[in-house]
Amino acid sequence: MAAAGFGDSVEGLHAVAAALEAGRVTKLFFERGRGDELAEQAQAAGISVSVSDDVRPLARTTAPQGVVARCTPIRFTALDDLVAEATPAALVMVDHVEDPHNVGAIARSAVAAGVPRLVVPGRRAAPLGAAAFKAAAGALERCRVAQVSSIADAVGQCKRLDVWTIGLDASGDDSLFNHPLLNQPVAVVVGGETGLHRLVRDRVDVVASIPMASGTESLNASVAAALACFEILRSRS
Repeated sequence: MAAAGFGDSVEGLHAVAAALEAGRVTKLFFERGRGDELAEQAQAAGISVSVSDDVRPLARTTAPQGVVARCTPIRFTALDDLVAEATPAALVMVDHVEDPHNVGAIARSAVAAGVPRLVVPGRRAAPLGAAAFKAAAGALERCRVAQVSSIADAVGQCKRLDVWTIGLDASGDDSLFNHPLLNQPVAVVVGGETGLHRLVRDRVDVVASIPMASGTESLNASVAAALACFEILRSRS
């Protein structure tokens, strides 16, 4: 059974501040002198607050910046609802990206570019936990996320929903820049460290690459996703 939600524990000043603003925090732990302002906000909202010399034993990352929050989880969104949120639709699918910092960075770029809709697989992917929230610096509070059984299946579902799919891969024949499908209902699929999964590559409508200088290595997944998100914004502006 798919998880009902994500983000039950959040760490880091920006991430916790965003969770407080979203009204999700149920208990706040902080080190005096590092999270005082957040503690005051939480107390004013009637949230339980606890001070300690070191919150790291409560943390799920190695550098919680002196503040940890337990939160009401964010519920996942159905894929068809994500498609309906924008006209034309615009989604970012994250395939086999196993570093939570990359997932958080992807969320941050997606929100900044006005494409705050992510699709993630339930297996073989980075968890949407404290590390991802910390890297996202509040952006995951503003994203809607669909969790699917696999990205390959989600690509098939996009076809039924009349959404084009573009897979990013260094070997793609088409260029992502100025691609005409970016003005249409579209989902851009970003692969992990080894690129697109074979089944995903076989199912997407187009495999596109990001033009790069000769002799350079392929881009990090979060950088590729950022370029794709802002290219969607540029194309539609």
